[in-house]
Amino acid sequence: MKEMQPKTTQETLLAVDRLSVEFATRRGTVRALENVSFDLKAGEIVGIVGESGSGKSVLAFATMGILDRAGKITSGRILFDNIDLLQIKRSQLRQKRGKELSMIFQNPRAALNPIRKIGRQIEDVLQAHANLPPKQRRERVLELLSLVRISDPSRRYNAYPYELSGGMCQRVTIALALACSPRLAIADEPTTGLDVTTQAAVMDLIVDLAAQTHMATLLITHDLELAAQYCDRLVVMHAGHIVETAKTSDLFQHPRHPYTAKLIAATPDPEKDLAHLIPIPGNLPDLRGELPFCRFRDRCDRASSQCDTVPLERKLVGNNHQVACHNHF
Repeated sequence: MKEMQPKTTQETLLAVDRLSVEFATRRGTVRALENVSFDLKAGEIVGIVGESGSGKSVLAFATMGILDRAGKITSGRILFDNIDLLQIKRSQLRQKRGKELSMIFQNPRAALNPIRKIGRQIEDVLQAHANLPPKQRRERVLELLSLVRISDPSRRYNAYPYELSGGMCQRVTIALALACSPRLAIADEPTTGLDVTTQAAVMDLIVDLAAQTHMATLLITHDLELAAQYCDRLVVMHAGHIVETAKTSDLFQHPRHPYTAKLIAATPDPEKDLAHLIPIPGNLPDLRGELPFCRFRDRCDRASSQCDTVPLERKLVGNNHQVACHNHF
């Protein structure tokens, strides 16, 4: 695991406070997020990890204000630089989105307009959020393409997404996200579908650019090994709950929540064969209808009666290490 360099700032840029999100479906209301709270400091890289379906992307979309129409934020606050994004006008949020906070989507080909040249797509962002004349916009696009290590930017400016590889398209989406030098970037599974070498190149690029610009980064991933290499802190999610938060090294060395321990045990280790992997039993619970206070209860070998009867609270179990479990390690 790569040792992360300590950050020099303690300024909290993003604070999600007791956020709850529901989705209306034909088969009932899905409680996708419940009382989710965490913070992110300027210049910090925080990873949101957990199985598919744990609510990681819903959290990202809620923060960006791009939830599906069926989604509804029922409670909580999302404070960005001490401004509640849930209380400002949509026009104000649109001005912040793309300029001060941006998102790198997990499917770059779906995120890019297939019939518009990539240079023009990046210029569209600059035209909307930066007061630059056309000539300077083009110069900024070429600068961004060079910044994300795309060779021959003048030629690539006129390329369509289908003319580029998956890794190259992901670099373009990073350039789009960084066009206006945002203070916060949310990377939602940015290496999905890429080969291992390209994954490392994309993540190295994101981390390097974050360090250069002092940008805060929220990395959403189900890949614990990837998170271990690049994140300062980790937030572990299960079925719409945050169950553990800690410094990355502390969490891997001393996981306190049974779910976190099982996630780590189910993560491939290059120094061991596949026989050492221990799968997590069961499935994520159905988030409709009545749910126990602990949504991991039916999959946990440390469960007790209080898991059904006593509400969960995050407890401080170490230096900035919190866990929501009655029977933690």
